[in-house]
Amino acid sequence: MRLRLLFSLLFSVLLLRSLAQIIRPGFDKTEYANLMKVSAQFGDSAYAAKLPPLPGYRFLYRSPVTGLDNCWELWQTDAGHGIISIRGTTSKEISWVDNFYAAMVPAKGTLQLSKTDRFDYNLSDHPRAAVHVGWLVATGFLSKSILFRIDSLYTRGVKDIYIIGHSQGGAIAFLLTAYLYQLQKKGSLPADIRFKTYCSAGPKPGNLYFAYDYEAATQGGWAFNVVNAADWVPQSPFSLQTVGDFHQISPFTNARSAIKKQGWPKRWILNTAYARLARPSNKALRRYKKYLGSFVAKAVKKHLDGFEEPRYYNSNDYARTGQTITLVPGDDYYREYPQDGKNIFINHFHGPYLYLLQRLDLNKLPSARQ
Repeated sequence: MRLRLLFSLLFSVLLLRSLAQIIRPGFDKTEYANLMKVSAQFGDSAYAAKLPPLPGYRFLYRSPVTGLDNCWELWQTDAGHGIISIRGTTSKEISWVDNFYAAMVPAKGTLQLSKTDRFDYNLSDHPRAAVHVGWLVATGFLSKSILFRIDSLYTRGVKDIYIIGHSQGGAIAFLLTAYLYQLQKKGSLPADIRFKTYCSAGPKPGNLYFAYDYEAATQGGWAFNVVNAADWVPQSPFSLQTVGDFHQISPFTNARSAIKKQGWPKRWILNTAYARLARPSNKALRRYKKYLGSFVAKAVKKHLDGFEEPRYYNSNDYARTGQTITLVPGDDYYREYPQDGKNIFINHFHGPYLYLLQRLDLNKLPSARQ
């Protein structure tokens, strides 16, 4: 009897320990805060020292700088979880070129990154899904070493992996997460690897069709988009919606057909009105593709020997993506972080995000954990 009780207690302890080591769905304040401290280690020594990772978070690897000044780190927790931490924008000009290379490309295709690097990618099965080309280039360069390290973790039995990125790192984290889920879908990556993503202060990564697929793949509490309502970065890049961005079955897309059925002069009046409404946005779209695509691509080509400019998707309709956790500032925040315009990033750094996180009421969030 005692032996049976002993085995029962031992089994319960082992079961609870194994459950504690499994990443669980849902937004977790402590989890996000700890990952943000890992992310902050990309800053300079003074910045990083203000937000040291807790004991139990071990640095394992930092990748070489590649692509458009992109880099990532691998960490591991004592509980056996892997952490992929993606660096945000740096002070280097080419890192900002990465952000401003904001034309869209299809979410499935091929990029010739350099003379020796080709990136075959699929981030969404939707034929109209499109993403930011600059951050896709960064994802292409980083993905090779990330996949190698994921394979190494898996060989050692690590199957739970966090993905964290702040700012530009958050934008890349969106695309990387979508890429990894698609690899699992086609069997190129083990299906029993569990990813949980926190995109922090990230800009909009693609259009609404990409957002739909991303949200469907990660729904149930496996990916979050954390934004400070006072931060301008999540509002970027420039978005422009044209008639062509709507679903094929809509009154906007089929307006021309409906107008043709009208008698004259009503048809003439409606055609004139439609043209005046549609032309400005179509003209602006052409300019966006020219300056945020081909013009910026010249700087990319100078930096990446052998880079081939892709064919751009005919849209600039960027959309906020993922299950969003909104951190709303109050009067205390504005006293702590005065909005005098002297620092355009005052609301964007790790500090203000963690300040607001402490005041976040989890009782208002469905699928959140204390």
